[in-house]
Amino acid sequence: MLTITDLSLQRGGVWLLDTVSLTIQPGQRVAIVGANGAGKSSLFQLLLGQLSPEQGSVSLPGGCRIAHMAQEVEASRRSARDFVLDGDHDLRRMERELAEAEQRGDDHAQARIHGELDVHEAWSAPRRAEALLRGLGFSDADTERPVSAFSGGWRIRLNLAQALMRPSDLLLLDEPTNHLDLDACLWLENWLRRYSGTLLFISHDRDFMDRVATHVVHFDRRKLDLYTGNYSAFEGQRSERLAQQQAGFERQQARIAEIQRFIDRFKAKATKARQAQSRVKALERMEKIAPAHIDSPFSFEFPVADKVSNPLLSIRHGAAGYGDTVILKGINLSLLSGSRIGLLGPNGAGKSTLMDALRGQATLLAGERTSGENLSVGYFAQHQLESLDLDASPFLHLQRLSPKASEQSIRNFLGGFDFHGDEALSAIRSFSGGEKARVALAVIAWQKPNLLLLDEPTNHLDLEMRQALTMALQNFAGAIVVVSHDRHLLRNTVDEFWLVNDGRVTEYDGDLEDYERWLADRRKDESEPPRREQQESGAPARLSGTGAVDESVAGESAEDRKARKRAEAAIRQKLSPYRKQQSRLEQEMEQLQQNLTTLEEELSVPDLYQDGGKQKLKELLGQQAQLKGRLEDVEAQWLEISEAVENLEAELVA
Repeated sequence: MLTITDLSLQRGGVWLLDTVSLTIQPGQRVAIVGANGAGKSSLFQLLLGQLSPEQGSVSLPGGCRIAHMAQEVEASRRSARDFVLDGDHDLRRMERELAEAEQRGDDHAQARIHGELDVHEAWSAPRRAEALLRGLGFSDADTERPVSAFSGGWRIRLNLAQALMRPSDLLLLDEPTNHLDLDACLWLENWLRRYSGTLLFISHDRDFMDRVATHVVHFDRRKLDLYTGNYSAFEGQRSERLAQQQAGFERQQARIAEIQRFIDRFKAKATKARQAQSRVKALERMEKIAPAHIDSPFSFEFPVADKVSNPLLSIRHGAAGYGDTVILKGINLSLLSGSRIGLLGPNGAGKSTLMDALRGQATLLAGERTSGENLSVGYFAQHQLESLDLDASPFLHLQRLSPKASEQSIRNFLGGFDFHGDEALSAIRSFSGGEKARVALAVIAWQKPNLLLLDEPTNHLDLEMRQALTMALQNFAGAIVVVSHDRHLLRNTVDEFWLVNDGRVTEYDGDLEDYERWLADRRKDESEPPRREQQESGAPARLSGTGAVDESVAGESAEDRKARKRAEAAIRQKLSPYRKQQSRLEQEMEQLQQNLTTLEEELSVPDLYQDGGKQKLKELLGQQAQLKGRLEDVEAQWLEISEAVENLEAELVA
């Protein structure tokens, strides 16, 4: 049990905590949330004994083993595997003692240490270290590479693997998903859900917190508030509290109305079946959680581009890679104004290579790239932060782009990114990674692009900035192509997915849950859960979607198995007509949308709005109203049928 009693803490003359008390029970997985600078990392330093409180106490059980994730790692010639194994301090200690005993010729000591190593399961340690590395995206060849050969982001992954390798009762993780891709995030979620100790972690990834956390601790006005449940539960509870405050009511309603307008706009052109179902549900949830973010310091948008071409960009018969190495081939794609694409694919499959090809970089080795006359690209990737002028202020970055812009207009724009007063005029050299990322996004938005290419835009951004970015992308009128491990951002900003895999780029007919299942089928998780109990029964066990043993099937009798199969067959029989109706409605929605698009093109003819075209205009507007009405009816039917299908599929899985 972790107990904090009457604790007060300050850093640099600023009070972070004031007489707070908190109890964390063994086995709880606690997400630590709060504004930047509230004291989240300082709390970890306190638990690690690196800080002392002004008053109060922190109590941990005697002998409590703490593992934590370091934020930096020095270059070293040690192999990646050895670096991860170094995380198991007891293993390394016993290895040293054994070497010393062998050197002395002390047979008794050697026998004792060999027994300790056997209890510690030292024989499996290299395999466990390699499994951690594979889970976090390293290839088998990477295990022998020296730490110094990896870039900064990959070294952070090594730090995470080292922390997971160490046997612990309390695990502290500070931003563990930074620099991870989606595949590695999903793997880490499963690992942490099986962790048997107490977990405290700082994260700005709401889906990650939803899947891992059992509790949330919120830093709020120098207090610590403990909430039961995951991050969604926390948002709901906090929304209720804030909704009771009259001062925030109007701001809440304005935010809800803004989201509702986007839902209405989206539902009017829903043509992608699976994505539509997932998207509408996600947006409805956003409406519920909006009040929890009324005090966000961020509010910005991507201004509408001055001119737009259609298509904005196309690639035909393309091949992409580096030098003589072709990574992707047969690339045929078009980006229209309004396209909203999320790129999925395993680590190393070529997502960033494709992004560079879309930008017109040298990675496009063959094929024809055609850009619209008015194409204006806004590109964001972590390495783009290096191109910022560290000696320039956020204000100067924008002023250089628009020398004639007024000082007030630039300041107003930067205010939406929470750069106010002197901070807007300060050199960014001393800025944090998150602040630099906000500067880079402000520079992109200021230039009014009509195509956004975003490669992991949420790294280093806190929850409120991620929420603001999601809102800005929802209202962006141009095209979007995004790679992100932030599933909340993907669900709420893209309409379709492209899968980059096996050297190809193909349209992915599914949602993020389908993709997670696809990954599970594609790659077996070879890492063992910490202290996993051996299966008692000799009967084969079925695995659930998370990789956990399904106890209801393990050891199932023949009679029970027959009954289950009969029940599953009955559900499939019920599913069949629903799926046929669902497919028919999807086809009708697509046809109606195509008809509406054609009609809108006719309505764009200028002659219609002259005196001689009034009758034709009236007829076309009438047809448009009928088509929109029919589309709404069909979508309502489709949502009802889809819900029935989802419920039956859930019964089938259960």
